[in-house]
Amino acid sequence: MRLLAFSDVHRDDRKARELAEMAGEADAVVAAGDFASVHIGLEKLIDMLVVIETPTVLVPGNNETEEALREACQGWRAATVLHGEGTTIDGVDFYGLGGGVPPTPWDWSFDLTEEEAEAKLAGAPEGGVLVVHSPPKGYLDGRDFGSEAILRTIEEKQPRVAICGHIHEDGGKDDEIGPTRLYNVGPEGIFIDV
Repeated sequence: MRLLAFSDVHRDDRKARELAEMAGEADAVVAAGDFASVHIGLEKLIDMLVVIETPTVLVPGNNETEEALREACQGWRAATVLHGEGTTIDGVDFYGLGGGVPPTPWDWSFDLTEEEAEAKLAGAPEGGVLVVHSPPKGYLDGRDFGSEAILRTIEEKQPRVAICGHIHEDGGKDDEIGPTRLYNVGPEGIFIDV
């Protein structure tokens, strides 16, 4: 399966158009959050992506809430919003968790505590594709801003691939945690073979 994965588009209409065009070259699309900027522009950005007919998995970032993302994606038949839940596409299990983990310093941010994240990640399957907005602690997380709960989940469940965003300076970079390939995908969009 070939994935097109991206995150942190932050209301960039031009980038959204490019990603929508790239989606035709993938078997599934993974969007790891932050479509809006400080809760502004979510609907307009999703309207740019709704032309994607390839099965698409989205998680909310910290710049939009789960509820707002679900509402913006209503009517987009190819889209599945995940936040503490999973889906299967062509026999591959996907599990998603959005939001900033641990909480950011901004009062407007959609965040989860480590404990909340751990509870929502408990159902993640082994060997699937984990889609999270926040990176795991110590990996592709800038100055160590990542999540301990996400790191523990990756270590325990060993997904084949883990996709994150959130920390812009590490966008487009990859790493490994045991057998798991980890990608902080960023807004450019990268293709990943699973």
